[in-house]
Amino acid sequence: MSIRALCLFKGGIPFSLFHIKPEIRILGIDDSALISDRILVVGTFFRGGMWLDGVLSTYITRDGMDATDSLIRMISASKHRNQARVIMLDGVTYGGFNPIDIVRLNESTGMGVIVLMRSMPDFENIKNALYHLEYPDERFAIIKKAGRISRVITSHSHTPVYIQCAGIDEISATRIVQLSATHSNIPEPLRVAHLIATGIICGESCGKP
Repeated sequence: MSIRALCLFKGGIPFSLFHIKPEIRILGIDDSALISDRILVVGTFFRGGMWLDGVLSTYITRDGMDATDSLIRMISASKHRNQARVIMLDGVTYGGFNPIDIVRLNESTGMGVIVLMRSMPDFENIKNALYHLEYPDERFAIIKKAGRISRVITSHSHTPVYIQCAGIDEISATRIVQLSATHSNIPEPLRVAHLIATGIICGESCGKP
């Protein structure tokens, strides 16, 4: 059996060991600035960390509970869906505290999901913040469902980034992050998605590099 086809189990959830090529198709997804109740979310299809092949978008509710469903619909409707193998997310909450269920995202799209974070999350502070919103326990359960956090160093910085994943093993996820982080320690699909989203909403790209 080839490494591409090998399937293992992590915490009862199947995940795949990826055969990684330099031009692996990645869908990076990020949100825009929180300046209204409807938050623009942009996805960029990349080959590795070098070539942009497509852009797609959707909207979610600020501090809502619709992010997972909105992302699934956006991806399912895309003509690039069958080419991409990995989804990259900038954290597990978009549009404020609208949580993304990365296990369901993986199961619904058939793509491995990699969550990237610039710092280790403070779950106690997150939990306290959620109690100012509706459904705090449900939100926190989705956030915790993303599972184990791993530390990754790219070639561009000694400052680590942190990842969680679903439907892909941590070794493969680490290699994909390192491969696609071509201009900074942030993978290019996420960096460009952020630039596009903030540029559309704010008139000029801003915020995270």
